[in-house]
Amino acid sequence: MKIQGGCRCGAVSYHATRDAEPAVYACHCLYCQAWSGSSFALHALLPEGAFTLEGPIEAYSVDSGHHRACAVCHTRIYNTTPAAPGMWVLRAGTLVQRAHLNPVAHIWVRHKQPWLALPSEAPTWDENPTPEAFAAALAPASAAQVAP
Repeated sequence: MKIQGGCRCGAVSYHATRDAEPAVYACHCLYCQAWSGSSFALHALLPEGAFTLEGPIEAYSVDSGHHRACAVCHTRIYNTTPAAPGMWVLRAGTLVQRAHLNPVAHIWVRHKQPWLALPSEAPTWDENPTPEAFAAALAPASAAQVAP
């Protein structure tokens, strides 16, 4: 998959610095629901430095993570977290090619909306999985993230 995307207003764009298949997952935590204004947030986990940003970026820290957002429209682009050292958590909705993304895992499902049915084959966790369990769930799926 070609990693490229940007913010809502177009002031910030990004593109891959190397080949990378995103490991896409859905987070149903209350923070992601509030920040996305939706029932969950779709994230793509990528190695640190997998893409470069161009445009006016605002950096801030909250909830023990470091976030990068467009300084004009405030679209969150990615964050880092101590729970995934060496990785960037990209907001998958900012990708240009996002129509065929399919989350392969779901975290914080104890806050999942009751009307949302998750695929039975997708790993789920009530809260945060251990780093080892999460890596194991995402690794085999990264090659099959995008449907042909």
